[in-house]
Amino acid sequence: MPSDPAPRLSLTGITKSFVGITVLHGVSLTVQPGEVHGLLGENGAGKSTMLNILSGVISADSGEIAINGAEAQINSPRDATAAGIAMIHQELQQVPELTVAQNIFLGGALRRAGGLLVDHAAQEAEARRLLAQLDPTIDVTAPVRGLRVAQRQIIEIAKALRAKASVIAMDEPTSSLTPAEFERLVGVIQTLTDQGVSIIYVSHKMDEVFRLCRSATILRDGHFVTRVTLPQTSVAQVIEHMVGRELSHIQHRSHVTDKVILQIDNLGRGMAVQNASLTLHAGEVLGIAGLVGSGRTELLRLIAGVDAADTGTVRVAGRTLTGSGPRPRIQAGLGLVPEERKREGIIRHRPVTSNVGLPAMRKFSRFGIIRKAALTRRTQELMQEVRLRPLDVDRAIGSFSGGNQQKAIIGRWLAAETQIFLFDEPTRGIDVGAKAEIYDLIEKLAAEGRAIIVVSSELPEVIRLSDRVLVMREGRIAAELSGDDITEGQIARNAIPAT
Repeated sequence: MPSDPAPRLSLTGITKSFVGITVLHGVSLTVQPGEVHGLLGENGAGKSTMLNILSGVISADSGEIAINGAEAQINSPRDATAAGIAMIHQELQQVPELTVAQNIFLGGALRRAGGLLVDHAAQEAEARRLLAQLDPTIDVTAPVRGLRVAQRQIIEIAKALRAKASVIAMDEPTSSLTPAEFERLVGVIQTLTDQGVSIIYVSHKMDEVFRLCRSATILRDGHFVTRVTLPQTSVAQVIEHMVGRELSHIQHRSHVTDKVILQIDNLGRGMAVQNASLTLHAGEVLGIAGLVGSGRTELLRLIAGVDAADTGTVRVAGRTLTGSGPRPRIQAGLGLVPEERKREGIIRHRPVTSNVGLPAMRKFSRFGIIRKAALTRRTQELMQEVRLRPLDVDRAIGSFSGGNQQKAIIGRWLAAETQIFLFDEPTRGIDVGAKAEIYDLIEKLAAEGRAIIVVSSELPEVIRLSDRVLVMREGRIAAELSGDDITEGQIARNAIPAT
């Protein structure tokens, strides 16, 4: 009888240390030809280190990598490409000013005239051929800067196909995709696996993992925990393997009072937000749902003063706010936890202390000089309260996981004694353990009498957290839901434009 074919990819006993700290402890992973295999774990579990080793960004201290049963030496990205391994990063590695075709051929341009000139016509023709099986609507002569994230991901996949990759690793590929774009990605992945390409799929979204992957390797704290066959495993079992502890399951409990703390009247900016009015009470969690592009984020940015409104007023505790920019809002007690955490929420290379103190630095200053000891002491107290891990307030915030960065941003507004929290996609890119902790923090804020607005693309999240839900459609508030009316069906019916 013929023997079983060798795995497309196997990593065995992979170990890696940085500055004496071991981050991978003899981890193993196996992927079969044409398989979509999940790589799961909390932030800090070792997933990124595994992918960096696989893609040649760093080298393992020990262990073996084999492709189709043959040992492979991968010590550089060039080695990985030669071995048929491609990596699609969460932060896409592209040059925005170059065209689609030029990005597909980055580092390997087609040349003519004895190698002196780039053959742009040949590159564009080959780019069209590659994209024909993925998304033929993409214009290969268009600059990448004008494309949607989903289209830019397709370009990275086309680049992998050009390099004849047999293994493609995808790191959080849907963090910025709409549901329709995710469905498109599902089709592309099916096309790839039908051709025998193996996919390593990294995501915190369990519904995606269970839909796309047949098997998964689970890591925790740099250790291999188990390999599971997903059709035979429940979501709860996977999460238990990932976190190694029982998650808090605090259900939402209403803390709404009669005290109106925020009043928005006819707020608008062009067509993005039109005549938006809402009332928010102390202790209330108000969810805002809607399709991407419905005006949810734009409304939150107007309330926070990040963008200037054309019309309307914002009143806090009965007082109309004047002045432009975020500062009057911050002074009135509003704090924004933005959607783009890395770009708009933190100063990556500064320590947690500096990031926490940003809106309240005057509280920690005397005669214009920062009282570093007082700032450090208060930051330490707040980071214990929000359960920052590791509890190192002098460490650069950019080196923390997304969930811990989010906790630090919440701590920033606690330091400023903020009363109105504006959360835009509070758990995007955050693992299941940290997500539960963020939910608990939001519940705690409401119980303390603070007022909260939560914008989220995840309907279960909106339903889980909210006392009321506003549904936006085409820049307008289309519906207000409360009580038993807060369901996915009701939200969807009000979010979708009539045809």
